[in-house]
Amino acid sequence: MILSPSKGCLTFSQCSRMAKYFHLSAKHLQNIELTQVRYPKVKRGNYASLTDKHLAFFESVLPKSRVITDATDLDAYNVDWLRSFKGASKVVLKPKTTDEVSAILKYCNDQVLAVCPQGGNTGLVGGSVPVFDEVILSTALMNEVISVDKTTGVLVCQAGCVLENLEGKVHEHGLMMPLDLGAKGSCHIGGNISTNAGGIRLLRYGSLHGSVLGIEAVKADGAIIDCLSTLKKDNTGYHLKHLFLGSEGTLGIVTKVAIQCPPLPQAVNVAFLALDSFEKVLSTFRLAKKCLGEILSSFEFMDNGSLMGAIKVFNLPCPVPENTPFSLLIETSGGNSKHDEEKLSSFLEEATNKGFINDGTIASEPSRINALWQIRESITESLKHDGYVYKYDISIPIQHFYEIVLLMQERLKDTAVVKCCGYGHVGDGNLHLNITSPKYDVDILNLIEPFVYEWTSKHRGSISAEHGLGFKKSDVVHYSKSAEALKLMAEIKALMDPKGILNPYKVLPSGAH
Repeated sequence: MILSPSKGCLTFSQCSRMAKYFHLSAKHLQNIELTQVRYPKVKRGNYASLTDKHLAFFESVLPKSRVITDATDLDAYNVDWLRSFKGASKVVLKPKTTDEVSAILKYCNDQVLAVCPQGGNTGLVGGSVPVFDEVILSTALMNEVISVDKTTGVLVCQAGCVLENLEGKVHEHGLMMPLDLGAKGSCHIGGNISTNAGGIRLLRYGSLHGSVLGIEAVKADGAIIDCLSTLKKDNTGYHLKHLFLGSEGTLGIVTKVAIQCPPLPQAVNVAFLALDSFEKVLSTFRLAKKCLGEILSSFEFMDNGSLMGAIKVFNLPCPVPENTPFSLLIETSGGNSKHDEEKLSSFLEEATNKGFINDGTIASEPSRINALWQIRESITESLKHDGYVYKYDISIPIQHFYEIVLLMQERLKDTAVVKCCGYGHVGDGNLHLNITSPKYDVDILNLIEPFVYEWTSKHRGSISAEHGLGFKKSDVVHYSKSAEALKLMAEIKALMDPKGILNPYKVLPSGAH
């Protein structure tokens, strides 16, 4: 084994060159098939269609520049990040304040106009774009940081703040955001909350259900729900904030958030390791928990297809041998560099002596750490270069973590599939299964679904670990939720949004809206 510092492997300038390919051209977006055409069984609800009268009202609430109706401009809002779904909305509204959101929703509810809330539009299950012609309400201009309390570590901000910008802001106060995502340069904190995003820091800092202290949200009828508490302890009745966490904009639109930010670590180290079997991945994970304990902040897994896709698409030097079957990115973060480096060194020595790891690279300088992380964060983007991506985000008992990848590779071996690979967060049992083909192919889809969902359900897993349900998974939620649970979800939806105007066709199964 050769375990060396990452000097010479990657540079920060190389990792920051990763391009964003979403809005390649207006023509490219126009060529994407409408969702209502690809999914003809989905029928438009009994909602009103947009008229000049409606537009006149919106322009009385917002300046005309924030009421977007140009067809070319609309394409970027109608198409999802994966370019898998395309709506036919004829207007995008861009409020700046909670009162503007309230006025818009009250009017839409009165007029029975369906509304699609949209943040950074980085979702992966079609939850942030219209299915038909819903009014798009974008939070892009709701980007004010209201306060950062250096003593308590509580950040209060509007829902449209970009996660990466918030990270920079709280860094100024010696803090960090409790979540980190590959889409941090585009995603909004409100969207993160609405989907209960997980990400690469969940192992250390837990889910947003623990980090979010308070929420302000607007119901379908325009009522403003002020639960914007900054208190860690508030046991006064129902914890209403949790209704909006993970409900994907179907119960209300999050407008402000109070979130607990942990202190910025004084010492961060990253090890990028090569392993030759998944059994050794699990052995290394058990050893890492034992040896690294409280400083273990991330434990990320990549198979060869995932790793080499990112390396080749973005022309990044590989920190491990290119033929390595499995790779791990392990991060430690703490308050004492000497202490942390000693613990990491001891862990790596034991893992080497036990034959768990074959090769690797370590980094402690910020630029090198960012470069190694960029490999992991580039995987999702790299997959789109194969053509169409069939994407599955499942959580399963860790002993079964990689089995489904091997099963799908065998099941799809005689098809036009380009790649079938897996990566994800071993620390919380979250696998990202990705299958690519040159273009969308219904025969390939039929070999994948419902098999993937049935297998996941059989192993007591969840069909959506962190991406949410959106449009893509709303009709397969029964694989993870009982009939009684789904009935209660539908009752809550009916109570909160009786006309069903908020993000229709999402989360709940067809017929439950």
